[in-house]
Amino acid sequence: MSASGGTKAIIAALSANLAIAVSKFVAAFFTGSSSMLAEGIHSVADSGNQVLLLIGGKRAARASTRQHPFGYGRERYFYAFVVAVVLFTIGAAFSLYEGVHKIADPHEVESPIWAFAVLIFAIIAEGLSFRTAVKESNPLRGDQSWFAFIRRSKSPELPVILLEDLGALLGLIFALFGVTMAVLTGNGVWDGIGTLMIGVLLAVIAIVLAIETKSLLVGEGASPEMEEQIRAALESAPEVDRIIHMRTLHLGPEELLVAAKIAVEHNDTAAEVAHGIDEAERRIREAVPIARVIYLEPDLDRSRSTSASAG
Repeated sequence: MSASGGTKAIIAALSANLAIAVSKFVAAFFTGSSSMLAEGIHSVADSGNQVLLLIGGKRAARASTRQHPFGYGRERYFYAFVVAVVLFTIGAAFSLYEGVHKIADPHEVESPIWAFAVLIFAIIAEGLSFRTAVKESNPLRGDQSWFAFIRRSKSPELPVILLEDLGALLGLIFALFGVTMAVLTGNGVWDGIGTLMIGVLLAVIAIVLAIETKSLLVGEGASPEMEEQIRAALESAPEVDRIIHMRTLHLGPEELLVAAKIAVEHNDTAAEVAHGIDEAERRIREAVPIARVIYLEPDLDRSRSTSASAG
């Protein structure tokens, strides 16, 4: 992932959400709309989430220590997981509560012009923020579908911002629907229905984010394409007979650990084995630059030895 690209998308989303949150609360005050209030809380939660992502990126950049010899790269996964929790507990839970309350005790939407003006402004601002996130994600996404990109990305920031911005746009449409129906029918229940729709939407997004970031936090290996590149690099080294087994693990979005047991010729000297390992490591890093921590264990090809003995 381009860290600068992720940061740019986060800052764009944060700037948009802060401005939108203020406008939504002003509109909620003048209109008494629960949809507008829920959207205001949603924008505040999103702003807090973007601050968390920035903090995670900053903390992940710290140098390794004796206590954390592999560094702090996975802090970005932790803070992304916290974002999912915040989105569910604050955004979704509040919206669902407010929607139920409004349906049970409906009120007319007052001064609807405020609501419509703010919703249109917010849709434009969120659209620009979403466009930035899409633009920054496209180089990383390649020819993958958006679903595959979100599922397979090892960098949490851009998928989080993409889903947040998409959720914000859909939430604004739901709020616009609820307010419009409440104004046209004179029945405030529609405003509550719009608020419930926002709550359900945020809950779904929060669950998806939690599942994806939990997987990263627990530990994911390299993508199949990247593993093939590593295998090809290893097997191309003259001193490597074959790969007995290999494991990979993301220590962070841009840092990969590679551990492999490799078969070498039984008559190779220690110097030849050491040179072969150095060359294999060089080829791996050349093929996959994020493979920064590499452990190669030389061993004899026992299957071949056994076959030779049997013959």
